[in-house]
Amino acid sequence: MTRLITPSLQPALKVSAIALFCAIAWPQFAWAGKTLDTIKQRDAVVCGVNTGLAGFGASDSQGKWSGMDVDICRAIAAAVLGSPDKVRYTPLPAPQRFAALQSGEVDILSRNTSFTLTRDASLGLHQTAVTYYDGQGFMVAASANIKSAKQLKGATVCVQSGTTTEKNLTDFSRANNLNIKPVVFEKFDAANAAYFSGRCKAYTTDASGLASIRAKEAKNPKDHVILPELISKEPLGPLVRRGDDEWLAIVKWTVYGLIEAEEYGITSTNIDKLKAESTDPVVLRLLGKSDDTGKLLGLDRDWLARALAAVGNYGEIFDRNLGDKTPMALKRGLNAQWNKGGLQYAIPLR
Repeated sequence: MTRLITPSLQPALKVSAIALFCAIAWPQFAWAGKTLDTIKQRDAVVCGVNTGLAGFGASDSQGKWSGMDVDICRAIAAAVLGSPDKVRYTPLPAPQRFAALQSGEVDILSRNTSFTLTRDASLGLHQTAVTYYDGQGFMVAASANIKSAKQLKGATVCVQSGTTTEKNLTDFSRANNLNIKPVVFEKFDAANAAYFSGRCKAYTTDASGLASIRAKEAKNPKDHVILPELISKEPLGPLVRRGDDEWLAIVKWTVYGLIEAEEYGITSTNIDKLKAESTDPVVLRLLGKSDDTGKLLGLDRDWLARALAAVGNYGEIFDRNLGDKTPMALKRGLNAQWNKGGLQYAIPLR
C-alpha cells in the first residue's frame, strides 16, 4: 500500500531533514578518543623510538633523547598536554616495534618506519604523514674502490631483519643477477659491529640511516662511502593504532602543521610577533588567532602554536637534527618544501 505524506507533515519533515543535514555537514567539537583520554590521565605520551639512530632517535649519556622522530613526539606532547617534556620514550628494536604499538605499550611509533601497503593493510595500524622521504642505499669502505651497488656481485651485505630493507636487498640482487649474500641481524648494534669489523663488504639500510651510522660509529667517517644509487622508495613517518580516529587526526595534523608553518615563515621564535602583527589569514589560522582549529581535534586553539614554540617548524627540526651543521650533514633534497623543489607538502590546515 502506498501512503501519501499529508500536507500537515511536510513542514516537520523539512525541519528534520535540515537538522540531519546540519548534523552531518556542520563542523562539531571533536570527541576525545580513548588514546587521548589515556594520555591525559597518564599525563604523558608514550613514544616508541629507535634504540639508537643519531639524527632520528637516540639518547645521550644523561638519558636525554633527541632526533627528528623524537621532536615529532615532543611536538605532539606540547599540543595535547602543554609541555614537550611530557613524553616517555620506549626504545624498540625493529622486529618488536609493531607489536609494541598493537598491544598498546606505546601510543605512537615514531621510529624511522617506512610506509607500505602491506603494513597499512595488515597490521591494524594507521600510517599518518611522511616526515622524511628516504631510499635504501649501500655503504662500503672507501678502500674497496666500489663506485656502484651493481659492483657488489657475490658480496656479503649486512642487513637488519624485520625491515623492508631485507626484502629490497633480495629483490635488487635477483633483478640484477648479483647473488648478494645477506648477513642478517636482529639487533641494530650487531649489524653495525659486523660491518665495521669487516664481516660484511657492504651495509644496506635507508640512506639517512647509513649517514647516521657513519657519523656515530665509524672511527673515521671519511673511510666509508655511501654509494649514489637508491634502490627503493622509503617514505618514513609515525604510525598509530587503528580504531581511534581522533588520535590519528591529532598526530597527522600536528605533522602537517609543522610543515605548513615552515612554508608560511612561522618559526619557534617569531610566534608572538606574528600573532600581534601578521595580517596573513593562513598565519593567523595556524597560530589560533583567528579560526579555532583545535576544537575540531578535541584540543584548544593554541595547540599548534605550543608545538611550534617547543620544537620549531619542519625546517628547524630538519636543520637541528640532520642538516649541514650536524654530523649527519644531509641536504634537504626531497625533503625540501614543495615550492622549493622537494616533496614536503602539507595538507592545508583550514
